[in-house]
Amino acid sequence: MTIKELRTKSDAELLKDLAGLREKQRELRFKIHSQELKNTSEVRVARKEAAQILTLLSQRSQEDAK
Repeated sequence: MTIKELRTKSDAELLKDLAGLREKQRELRFKIHSQELKNTSEVRVARKEAAQILTLLSQRSQEDAK
């Protein structure tokens, strides 16, 4: 998901996406340890998307505070 797509979403939608990404990260960690996951770069992608959502939410909350 690109940052442009994320900026069009509401805070509630972003929080829902973030919860989904955290669950995906959890599942990927289990798959890595059980050696089921072949493409470990999926972990990096999920972590990056979660960071983008958290950054966007932080920016929005700082703008609201002003």
